Amino acid sequence: MNERQEQLIRNVDKNKQLILDAEQYIWKHPQTGYTEWDAHNYLVEKYEALGYKLVLAGKIPGFGDIPGFYTDVDTGRPGPTLAIFGELDALDIANHPESVNGMTHCCGHHAQSAVLLGLAAAFKEPGALDGLCGKIRLIAVPAEEMIQLTFREELRKKGVINYMGGKVEFMYRGILDDVDLAIMVHGTSAGEGEPYDFICGFGNNGCMPKTIRFKGKSAHAGAAPHMGINAQYAAMLGLQAVNDLRETFQEKDTIRFHPIMLGVNCAVNIIPDEFRIESYVRGKTNEAIKRENIKVNRALTGAALAMGAGVELVDRPGYSPETHDPDFMKLVQKCCEDLVGADRVHFDYNQWSTGSSDFGDITCVMPGIQFNAAGITGTLHGIDFHVADTDRLLMNSAKAQLFVTDALLGNDAAAAKEIIANYKPQYASIKEYFAAIDDFILDKDAVVYDEDGNATVDFKNA
Repeated sequence: MNERQEQLIRNVDKNKQLILDAEQYIWKHPQTGYTEWDAHNYLVEKYEALGYKLVLAGKIPGFGDIPGFYTDVDTGRPGPTLAIFGELDALDIANHPESVNGMTHCCGHHAQSAVLLGLAAAFKEPGALDGLCGKIRLIAVPAEEMIQLTFREELRKKGVINYMGGKVEFMYRGILDDVDLAIMVHGTSAGEGEPYDFICGFGNNGCMPKTIRFKGKSAHAGAAPHMGINAQYAAMLGLQAVNDLRETFQEKDTIRFHPIMLGVNCAVNIIPDEFRIESYVRGKTNEAIKRENIKVNRALTGAALAMGAGVELVDRPGYSPETHDPDFMKLVQKCCEDLVGADRVHFDYNQWSTGSSDFGDITCVMPGIQFNAAGITGTLHGIDFHVADTDRLLMNSAKAQLFVTDALLGNDAAAAKEIIANYKPQYASIKEYFAAIDDFILDKDAVVYDEDGNATVDFKNA
């Protein structure tokens, strides 16, 4: 560790209480995507107290009001712009012992937001920007978890949002237009026998969210079931059909389909006339997701047809696959090793996760790294999730991100410029990216019957 890095560590340590207080406040005030106003308001006050001028995402002309904001740290010297993200949202998980109104931060996003505030404070310390060029854009972003699809679709129809995910929505609002590369740190629990402080893999799946509504006909379940069409049975048949397709999904595409049944809205003595399901189709490439989703939609449509029911299919752009640039990974790995030692850092340049994150949409258009800091016990998204070690999760995360920022933007940003120049994004521009993901959009009654009971079937997007 060199003298400059020791200075950066001191800059974080000076603001430890600010970070810890923010972590506890946001943990105790969990809210899900696009409703995170408690965390938003708390952080706005703290950033403004530090002297930052914020651009509120909900106040950008022409767009709906949502939580989240960004601010720029300007070094005063020309160079690239580095984005650093902190996520705001919690999860619905009412059985967690510390849940509030059925919600808990059991993915650790509260820690990210607290760390981002700590970085904002550290950048205000004397000498913090010495030797750096360009800008650092600190972004507090909502709605990473792809949940509550019906609620988000309602927001979309009202014009409050245009896309389900927070980072995708921020991209649409122009917040990433002048950003050149990005980083963020997610909390993790190192596995048994893996005493690592920092972990990173090569990338992870993308996903497409789906809402599925089977439509039947209600009737008296005991006296006249023959007069009804059971939407629940059609849904169960459809899910079984998709399940039977699993062996046709090739391992190289890492396809996942994991539905939840939202159920019926009728009494037990009524044939259900509606049954709703939410799910994702996840995969390693957008092309694989689109291809296998056709199979899924075909199976769901066939089940509806078999029962004489209808099925409404709603597909939306979700998250694109996340791919890390190996050269960028090497720089981040070196910074983590400088901080905690090589024996406590594990970067796997071949590892692929089947989870998904909207950070993948960032890596579609620019070099970006999302790496993980340990300090959590229990299971991500589980009722046993717990922040066990704030020094590892919070303080180490902040220090590592300062090391990375310094390595990228120091020395006339030579490292950042090289990474940017050599990176080959999946899409040449943000405009091209949006044109591609909009191909996912589907709103369709997949089975339509005429007055004679003949069916017309169409389950593909245009």
